[in-house]
Amino acid sequence: MPNRKGEPNNPNRRIAPPGSVNSETLDRLSKARYTGVCYHKRQRSPDYGFAPRPRPNKSLCDDLRPISISEATRLFRSGIRLGMVSEYMEHGLPKVVWAVDDDGEAYQAMLGGDGVSYHGHRLNRKEPNREYVIAEWRKRSA
Repeated sequence: MPNRKGEPNNPNRRIAPPGSVNSETLDRLSKARYTGVCYHKRQRSPDYGFAPRPRPNKSLCDDLRPISISEATRLFRSGIRLGMVSEYMEHGLPKVVWAVDDDGEAYQAMLGGDGVSYHGHRLNRKEPNREYVIAEWRKRSA
């Protein structure tokens, strides 16, 4: 199947078409949570419940500014509400949820190994699907 215009070649990074997420998956997503992970944090934030331990090979969610767990959760829920989820599923949930903040910065939350919690990072300007995520977000939130 050919790619829709502008979407990445990697199927794990494709956003599901609008309206394609079934009610069972949406019900599971309503129970999923954003928890974060210390490897994607540079700045200490007491509301996460862990100390940052950034790894050199990991993208950071807070490299531009601190992101509270409440803001990260709001972005995560906004991405779900707009259907900004991957076509690729694991444990009955989308592997990735994308969102864009008020400053136009794109973020992606990845499903953790426990199958119910997500952690994420900001898509920096070098990441190939950043512009695709921002463009799709604008279409769906218009």
